[in-house]
Amino acid sequence: MMEAAREGRIGTIVVYRLDRISRNISDFSGLIEELSHLSVDFLSIREQFDTASPMGRAMMYIASVFSQLERETIAERIRDNMQELAKTGRWLGGVTPTGYASESVRQITVNGKQRKASKLKLIPEEAELIRTIFDLYLESDSLTATEAELIRRGLKTRNGKLFTRFSLKGILQNPVYLIADEEAYRYFRERNADLFSPQEEFDGVRGIMAYNRTDQEKGKATVFLPPEQWIVSVGEHPGIIPGRVWVKVQQSLLRNKAKGFRKPRSNQALLTGLLYCSCGSRMYPKVSRRVAADGTPLYTYVCKLKERSRRDACNGKNVSGNTLDQAVIERIRQLTGERGTFVKQLESSRRFYTGSRESYEARLADLRSEREQLEKKTDGLVDSLADLGDRAARARVAKRIEQLTEEAETLGARIRELEGLTELHTLSSMEFDLQRQLLTVFQSSVDEMTVEQKRAAIRTLVRKVVWDGACAHVVLFGVEEDELDLAPLAGGRFADGEQALSGEAFADLKTHLREDSK
Repeated sequence: MMEAAREGRIGTIVVYRLDRISRNISDFSGLIEELSHLSVDFLSIREQFDTASPMGRAMMYIASVFSQLERETIAERIRDNMQELAKTGRWLGGVTPTGYASESVRQITVNGKQRKASKLKLIPEEAELIRTIFDLYLESDSLTATEAELIRRGLKTRNGKLFTRFSLKGILQNPVYLIADEEAYRYFRERNADLFSPQEEFDGVRGIMAYNRTDQEKGKATVFLPPEQWIVSVGEHPGIIPGRVWVKVQQSLLRNKAKGFRKPRSNQALLTGLLYCSCGSRMYPKVSRRVAADGTPLYTYVCKLKERSRRDACNGKNVSGNTLDQAVIERIRQLTGERGTFVKQLESSRRFYTGSRESYEARLADLRSEREQLEKKTDGLVDSLADLGDRAARARVAKRIEQLTEEAETLGARIRELEGLTELHTLSSMEFDLQRQLLTVFQSSVDEMTVEQKRAAIRTLVRKVVWDGACAHVVLFGVEEDELDLAPLAGGRFADGEQALSGEAFADLKTHLREDSK
């Protein structure tokens, strides 16, 4: 909204009430000042202030003070509510952690009324997986090694996906698995956490419920708070990991934090995001300390699944990044010299980039509606659990809830994927024409282009590149997934729009490629 105001596309901003736009005095003051400089009118429907007069502006700021007071009061009330909930050890809902399912229970209050609440119920097979993860981490003292061993054993998440270092870290740090024993009590007491269970309740059987673990502000990444800000109580669910083991893991994670994942430094790689291994996983550039004769850093493309599984799930050959990038550049240089083929390919690319978004938007709307229906069904089943007396019926309903939750998560992943594709199709005709002009001089000026210009040129024509350990398959736009035939180049067949690096552009580099492949 403010960006549009700065560009002069907004004349008036209308809000229902002042607290709908801000509940922070300094933020609101700065906003009004900026709108005044931009000559943008501000109107609140509920509070009819005359901002042209000093008294009207003063009243507006006074109303803003009360909005901030209300916000801070709500925040304080939420924390008080968290503390009350902590005394009960309840599960508050949401996606249940691996190893548990949500179970609805009924409670009778002192005045005879029934109250519905939820608690976590152990899933034995998933609990065994959690123990395995903790054991593997303690044995290796490494998230990467733990990830590789899980892949080797074929162990996956409850959604059927491979574990990643980040999902493993989330499990290892989650206090829900911690058995409430003497070691656990000492850990939280030493870190000044808000403990709402006396020491005698740490019975060595039940697990821990920790509230206020994260700070989630809209539009910003989730921040994990330190234990001293947690609100901790003994839950109603059985714990899985003994305190001694869990605390040892936390100390190890803290010690290894400095050796955690870091974004790789910038490099000259041109195919990042486009290159795939024949196993289906992405390949990423790994920069070495060696340099070529002209001083260019040497890098190798490596299969991500191969790295994560320590060669167990994939053992494909790496490929020299410098050589493969140059081979793709040479193939595009040849293509731009073939006038008819080049124009045809540009049209396929244009249809992809500047094509209509309506089909994506319609599919997104359908998927969102379907997910909303699933969530309504799940909520209805959760509410009905408390009224079911038959244990067999309760088990069937709980299983159905788990199925619906998994379906909703799958739909969510598909929605995010389509949202990404919708963003991909936002390249304007003007932007595409600029890239087209860049390609028309590609043949004669590619050697003088910057790395960014080369990347832009490649992405205008190339949809993906697949490395099978011996040859590279360059897939151009206009090819559907089910048309691809990535058989080895020897006698292999290629669908229309798929370019094999088997001609002159690749022949001269083949020996060098073989030498650099490991």
